[in-house]
Amino acid sequence: MGLGELFVIAVGLSMDAFAVSICKGLSVKRVCPGHVLCTGVYFGGFQMMMPLIGYFLGSQFSHLITRVDHWIAFILLGVVGANMIRESFGEEEEVDASFQASSMLPLAVATSIDALAVGITLAFLEVNVVFAICFIGCTTFILSGIGVMSGNILGKKFKSKAEIAGGIVLICIGSKILLEHLGYLG
Repeated sequence: MGLGELFVIAVGLSMDAFAVSICKGLSVKRVCPGHVLCTGVYFGGFQMMMPLIGYFLGSQFSHLITRVDHWIAFILLGVVGANMIRESFGEEEEVDASFQASSMLPLAVATSIDALAVGITLAFLEVNVVFAICFIGCTTFILSGIGVMSGNILGKKFKSKAEIAGGIVLICIGSKILLEHLGYLG
């Protein structure tokens, strides 16, 4: 596998994290470096960890993982998306809870499940796994940071409507993952 192919895989795997990062940027009045770092570490870290786990699992357990991964992503993204929509109708929170572990962990898991399957695939290819997972993680880290900042810019202009849209986007991403795995989308 060449660098070009790895780049395409890394960007492809980062797209869900990028979309969710935009939603995270919508959830705060002002983005600080800690928000960007937190989002990048969670999403980039999980995008590194999941392919590594997948690589070690190899094909031995792939049939078990692929049976439920889409349901896990669908449920996690759906719950977080519905919560975002619900919060858009309430008062603004003083505490920046949207970047705490209880919020970030389910999103990081949900957006990196497909990376687990990529890791399983890497086990069958001639590839430097350490380089590949670091490259995927760094790409996701960078794109997640850009997503948080972009979402915040949009959020300043369209706060409540953008938060509703962000929740809908998360639910749509979860639904898309589910429908693709069920064979309804190509």
